This record gives sequence, C-alpha cells and structure tokens, in this order.
Amino acid sequence: MNMKKLDDQGFTGLEAAIVLIAFVVVAAVFSYVVLGAGFFTTQKAQETVYAGAQQATSSFEVVGQVYGYASGSTATSIKNVRFAVGNTAGGTAMDLTKMAVTYVDEKTRSDLRYTSATGSKLDTAITSKWSTWGIRSRVNANSNNLLEKGEQIVLQAGTPTSAKTNTRITLNLLPSQGAAQAIHRNIPAGLNTVNILF
Repeated sequence: MNMKKLDDQGFTGLEAAIVLIAFVVVAAVFSYVVLGAGFFTTQKAQETVYAGAQQATSSFEVVGQVYGYASGSTATSIKNVRFAVGNTAGGTAMDLTKMAVTYVDEKTRSDLRYTSATGSKLDTAITSKWSTWGIRSRVNANSNNLLEKGEQIVLQAGTPTSAKTNTRITLNLLPSQGAAQAIHRNIPAGLNTVNILF
C-alpha cells in the first residue's frame, strides 16, 4: 500500500497570515486607545485653559481710594469703610451679591453678611450689626447687582471696635467666579469723620 506523506507547508503560510492579521488588529486597537487617551487629555487641558482664562477675565479691581468713616474727630475707631469697584479690562459681568467678604485685623476676624439695604438704610443695618456689608450706591450703573463693563459700584462694609487708629485692616473679597481681591489698608493716627485709609 502506497501511503502519501502529508505536507504541511501550505498551513505554515496560512498560520503566518493569521498571526500577521492578529498583530495588525491588536496594533490598530492599541493605537486607537492611545489616540483616544491623547484626544481626551488634550480636551481636558483645553477646558482647563478656558476655565483659567474665564477666571482671570472675571476679576475686578478697587477704583480710587478706600475711605473709613468715624463718628467724628474724637473717635478712636472707624465704623465702616467705603470703596468703589469696577471690572478689569476685558472682565465679564459678575453678581456682587454672591461675593463672600471677610474682615481681618490683629484682634478680629469675621465673615461679613450681605444685606440688600442701600444708601442710609445700609448705615442703619451696619450700625445694628457691624459684620454686614452691602451696595452703597451705583455710578454709571443700572439697578441690578451685576458689576458690568464700564460700571462702578460703591460697597460699604462694617468694621468692629478693634478697627482703631494705627491698625492695619484687611478686607478679602471673594466673588463666586474669578480671582479674590484683598484690600490692605492702615487706619491713620488721627481720625476725622471721613478718612482716607492708606
């Protein structure tokens, strides 16, 4: 009986083709995963840059002087401070009522509570509870609480009895969005009813 010897040379080419296809598929999947991760990382980095730019452009600045108000020339401490704020160049509108305000001196640290009272009613609110702040008046601004381009809003914040002559005080203004603003001022040695804090 004549038996033929089996030849497996054809299978070797087929197996090599299958292995090659498997490598190509694995490489394609791997490259897809790597590219997907790269695109995801790039997108997150772009979002971070945009968020940072928005934070920077929504900041505000103190416009002009910071004034301290006392009961008169015989007073030894100020009752409240007033100052105007405006948007920086390119700043976006911000709601001032959502801003957190803190007062700090060498003896006192307190979070100030926002009140909707304005004008002389704000004086009364601050007199009854010093840890209060609000919008005193608006300059070139509409009646809403948004600080918009070209507007200036005068803020008034109460101060404790520790805000005495020759004391350094700090008001920290932290808006809901944007950079915080710290106002550092010194109360002069002699007080008048209205005093420029330096």
